[in-house]
Amino acid sequence: MLNGNYRIESECPMVSALLHEARGKSCMLDDRALAVVVAAKSQTVPPGQEIRVVHVPTGEILFRKSEGE
Repeated sequence: MLNGNYRIESECPMVSALLHEARGKSCMLDDRALAVVVAAKSQTVPPGQEIRVVHVPTGEILFRKSEGE
């Protein structure tokens, strides 16, 4: 999953039970729906920071959340 059209990103490291390994501050996926689900279920370390899904070719932010949303 090194290449993809959708980037899940945050200013802080992210953790998710849906990923097999820690992904640091970004993760690339090919599937839009999967990227949104993974971002929605992910958390930042420390908690409370924003997580976004960006469509890489256009730079459009498709989804964003902060802890507690």
